[in-house]
Amino acid sequence: MGIAIMSKTQSGTLYATIWRWHFYAGLLIAPFIFLLTLSGAFYLFKPQIENYMYDQFYQVEDTGDRIPPSEQIDTVLDRYPDATVTGYRPGEESTRSAEVQVMRDHEATTVFVNPYNGDIIGELPQSDRLFEYVSSFHSEFMLGTFGDRLVELTACWTLVLILTGLYLWYPRGQKNKIFGVLIPRLKKNKNILMRDLHVVPGVWVSAGLTFLIITGLLWTGFWGANVQSIATNSGTGYPPSVWVGNAPSTTVQTKDIADVRWAAQNLPVPTSDIQGYIPVSIDDIVETANDIGVHPTYEVILPTSTDGVYTLSAFPPKAKDEATIHIDQYTGAILADYRYDHYEPIGKLMAWGITVHKGLEYGLANQIVLFILCLGVIAAIIFGIVLWWNRKPDHHIGAPKIPQGKTAKGFIVLMLIMGIVFPLVGLSLIIIFLLDWFVIRKVTKIKTFFNS
Repeated sequence: MGIAIMSKTQSGTLYATIWRWHFYAGLLIAPFIFLLTLSGAFYLFKPQIENYMYDQFYQVEDTGDRIPPSEQIDTVLDRYPDATVTGYRPGEESTRSAEVQVMRDHEATTVFVNPYNGDIIGELPQSDRLFEYVSSFHSEFMLGTFGDRLVELTACWTLVLILTGLYLWYPRGQKNKIFGVLIPRLKKNKNILMRDLHVVPGVWVSAGLTFLIITGLLWTGFWGANVQSIATNSGTGYPPSVWVGNAPSTTVQTKDIADVRWAAQNLPVPTSDIQGYIPVSIDDIVETANDIGVHPTYEVILPTSTDGVYTLSAFPPKAKDEATIHIDQYTGAILADYRYDHYEPIGKLMAWGITVHKGLEYGLANQIVLFILCLGVIAAIIFGIVLWWNRKPDHHIGAPKIPQGKTAKGFIVLMLIMGIVFPLVGLSLIIIFLLDWFVIRKVTKIKTFFNS
């Protein structure tokens, strides 16, 4: 059976169609990609920046034995009697302060305590943390649900940009497969140089950028939430049951009570069996955490109701050390012990991908590689905009002319796939089609401006 060869007319129509969509997609979402890349590059170095900014809160002198966590918390409550304690973090190193999370005047605040003598070092409202703003901006442009959807839409359309860009970049009949393809032609005229400085970095970063997009999409409120639900219900994210003992479950999910790793967010939260018991102390919970080998970065989230549980949530640099553990507040029994080893293959892959995305999994090398990747993305955006501006004619926006005849089938298939896999892309395509059909094609000045 022979292979069908696309005619020159078909090939030309497909190329022009893809070029036009690549142009408009890039022009519309480039500013958003730029902002996400810039904020992401900054967020990569959160550990170093926070250690520098909050050094006076973090560092203590190791003077020997620590006082019990309950005494540390009592000290905080003596200072802030109106506060409600919500969590406790013992600190991962002997020279690291302990942290008591409290709610004061409806605001989350971290109180830093010297674990050796109980002295209060200082306090830091959550709203004053720099990376709270950076994280909010990077994940939702600080616009709430609307911003989350906008970030998701930007990420999805960036995948379209990558696919169409690679198609346009692919050398066709070019003798030299290096210069202008993998290396910029620095001695050519300005337009060729700008073209190469846009295309070549774009090609080099395409694989890494695709990885960042997919792993970043896991945190989005629509696509990411649905992927989590599918992974949970199909048993590919984590096992259907990870209970160590008989733990009655609730309809509450772990993400509703604690900040935990992606794969554990939809894990049902068990309930404590009251039975007239007196609640165990935070000292017992910390001792249990140490006995069962939870990574020292863990935080204890305190129960918020009479049948609630203590939750241990570990956010270590490496995915393999993740842990989400629920403990009965009356008996101290471990109701659920959820570790990386319990993840199914997709859960493990996604957990690893997220820690790499955040620049944590491989330490400084991870940060440097992703930072260089971000610089490549920024370069491709800047030189793409410069290229467009230099070439843009006065009478229209500079988009390639709409190809005459039928739209290339290959492009239609591509967009259908993208619209199905990423529903927000599908919705945006419907809106674009309606605007094109009922506005752009009907108004002569707009049609001329868009070169339709």
